[in-house]
Amino acid sequence: MILSTCEKCTMDTTVPRISFDSDGICNYCEMHKILEKEYPIETEGQEKLDALYKKVKGNGQNKKYDCVVGISGGRDSTYLLYYLVKIVGLRCLAVYFNDGFGNPIAGKNMKKATRILGVDLRTISADWRESKDIKLAIMKSSVPDLNLGTDLGLGAALYGVAAKENIKYIMIGQSFRTEGIAPLEWNYLDGRYLKAIHDEFGTTKLRPWSPSDPGFHLNWQHLIYYMVVKRISVATPFYYLDYVRSDVDKILDAEMEWVNPGAHYFDDLFQALLTYVLRRKFGIDRRKFNYAALVRSGQMSKHEAIEKIKNPQNIEDPKIIDLCLKRLEITREDLENFLQMKPKKFSDYPNLLNIIRRFSFLVRVAANYNLIPKSIYQKYCSGKF
Repeated sequence: MILSTCEKCTMDTTVPRISFDSDGICNYCEMHKILEKEYPIETEGQEKLDALYKKVKGNGQNKKYDCVVGISGGRDSTYLLYYLVKIVGLRCLAVYFNDGFGNPIAGKNMKKATRILGVDLRTISADWRESKDIKLAIMKSSVPDLNLGTDLGLGAALYGVAAKENIKYIMIGQSFRTEGIAPLEWNYLDGRYLKAIHDEFGTTKLRPWSPSDPGFHLNWQHLIYYMVVKRISVATPFYYLDYVRSDVDKILDAEMEWVNPGAHYFDDLFQALLTYVLRRKFGIDRRKFNYAALVRSGQMSKHEAIEKIKNPQNIEDPKIIDLCLKRLEITREDLENFLQMKPKKFSDYPNLLNIIRRFSFLVRVAANYNLIPKSIYQKYCSGKF
């Protein structure tokens, strides 16, 4: 197979559903341009942020907190907390979701950041039996979405805390300008999908959902409750900022005593095993869409990005992989057996994608009312990815 690469970024024909226009520019670059129009930076972007923060502060009147901020100890979430507290002046409740694989370096980063900023930190710890059982069930299902449970558990934890504290805004430290857009086959999130996998391969019964203690449950009915009944919105401030990672590193080093956990995503030790499995079993390298975003944003040259991708990621530390296997109570032989199983994808299991697209106008309405990021509409409903 001849490998074709986008003329502008690092996305190539190993990426599912990729297409190129007459100039050789890929559809992921097209989505990036659409999102740039939806989320302008500089003066227009600051005006939108100012309007958002006015609403956040208004809703926070007579309450202890203005917003919930998801943190992990990594660069993006640590800077988001710094930015919202020091620059914007919001009263934030920092929330960390612990599923049993936190990087100790990231843990120290969170404690230092919340201490320096004078912010309360609330840790939501998953039931370890559930967390482990979900990860093993996903491995048995042979799909690449090994972090599906943690991602949905994090989202559920943030909504749960916001609902319990009657907070109307959740702040997330993500940016399409630095992280990119993952194809659905590489990163599909859907509560129905997780439930289907766990029903088939899980062995531990999950605790039932409750609004303030949702566990790993975040299906469509739960989202409707949080967005419509509780009127909780999810905001991504970095979408409107010229977020440059090298500049952020200097600020965090000088003011937050922040220590780099070792790599992007490595605030979670499970990422070592996940990255290894993605490469060995599925031929997936997430740096392709991560670096593609940095190339489009002018923070990395295409040549530099392609050269970096040629080398294995340092996140695949054999000692950390062995630690993950020990925590999951499986052996290297078990892992090799998993790697030899026929790869599958999200479409091989019950999921909500067809229903989401059938009712895409509702997703668009939710995005227009800033209940969810507009990037979700583009990724799940445009039909291009």
